[in-house]
Amino acid sequence: MELAVFQELTQEITSECFFMTESQQEEKVIQLIDLHHFIECFDSTIKILSYIHHPINIVEQNSSRKGILFYDRNHSTLPDCNTSEEFKKRNGLSELWFVFVEEGIVTNTAHHLDCIIENDLDIFYDKIFIFNFFQSAIYPLTVDL
Repeated sequence: MELAVFQELTQEITSECFFMTESQQEEKVIQLIDLHHFIECFDSTIKILSYIHHPINIVEQNSSRKGILFYDRNHSTLPDCNTSEEFKKRNGLSELWFVFVEEGIVTNTAHHLDCIIENDLDIFYDKIFIFNFFQSAIYPLTVDL
């Protein structure tokens, strides 16, 4: 992401999210950075439709509206999946994607799979990924029972 674009978007967050604490605004900026980098790595034709007012980002891919939720185990709390399902219906999304954001290389996905199973993420989310931010790598995750 170019610096000018980043500055413009962070200014938008600051002005649109004036009701948020500084910490919440910082989380929103991180969400935005994750979203832009994920799109660069996954499919640069994805168009961002909405990211400000909800943790789930609304995007358009191939004329289909999708929601993407980024989750960093070290910095985020796991959202209520029922809320995500309602968000999907209310916003006319064809799919919901859950993305584990990792800074380091992931060699063992057991804790990711445990999180998916314990929270029924595979029931509520259509696709689940691990996104290695610094390696710019995206891996799909599936639970094979």
